[in-house]
Amino acid sequence: MLEQVAAAHHRLALVWADGGYTGSLIEHCLAAFALVLAIVKRSDNMKGFVVLPKRRIVERLFAHLMRSRRLARDFERRIASAEAMIYWSMAALMTRCMARPHRGRG
Repeated sequence: MLEQVAAAHHRLALVWADGGYTGSLIEHCLAAFALVLAIVKRSDNMKGFVVLPKRRIVERLFAHLMRSRRLARDFERRIASAEAMIYWSMAALMTRCMARPHRGRG
């Protein structure tokens, strides 16, 4: 996936990842794709639920996607149709955001 993203978006320089993606992937990202992989880790001294920086953005995106009924379960047989459903869901989310009246404008 990183290869496709790096090829499609040449200005991309930084990628955030979960703490589970440590190890050789960091060096591989830098060497193969010229991408800096920043790991968002939870501190050992934190107890209970703590919002991690940048992680909230991803979790909010997943919550928006799960509002689409077809994406709540894995119904699709092909990756292409699952990808199309994600595009459809994100297009619906973006049009709702664009149609919403903005505060502070005329």
